[in-house]
Amino acid sequence: MTAKETKLKGCFILEPTVFEDERGYFFESYNQNKFNELVGQEVNFVQDNQSFSTKGVIRALHYQLGEYAQAKLVRVLQGKVLDIAVDLRKNSPTFKEYVAVELSEDNKKQLFIPRGFAHGFVVLSDTASFFYKCDNFYNKAAEGGIIYNDQELNIDWKLSSYKLIVSDKDKVLPSFENAEI
Repeated sequence: MTAKETKLKGCFILEPTVFEDERGYFFESYNQNKFNELVGQEVNFVQDNQSFSTKGVIRALHYQLGEYAQAKLVRVLQGKVLDIAVDLRKNSPTFKEYVAVELSEDNKKQLFIPRGFAHGFVVLSDTASFFYKCDNFYNKAAEGGIIYNDQELNIDWKLSSYKLIVSDKDKVLPSFENAEI
């Protein structure tokens, strides 16, 4: 497995070593020792989540506040998504900046998003199964979010706005300027 740090410090794209033959393929998707060495910190994942969505579904931009902040290791099991991580760390030189990474069953890439980031994705294929590990348990009272089409962030979701499917909950998230961070 290799890791490449994105322009956002602490946020890494991980690519596994894939062994292929006439039977198919094999790869190690997670090894705690190797992972911690690659990202340069000790991360102890405690919760796994999985979602299934259809083309155009946006699940964004979410985060957990305070002591409930979560680091995430995300990947696509089936399909293709555009994954987004937004730096919410006020003292960071990349505060308010984001990275966009295409994750798919074909490229097998993963994205490590440290604590202090908002996260979201849009499904680019007909369907997608999305999987992620979290280093802290979800807490409903600590939910935070930013509207996906925030003018200040100006994220290019790669699909026309009329093709996007957004939950009622996500449609009323605040702008970056008004979000609790």
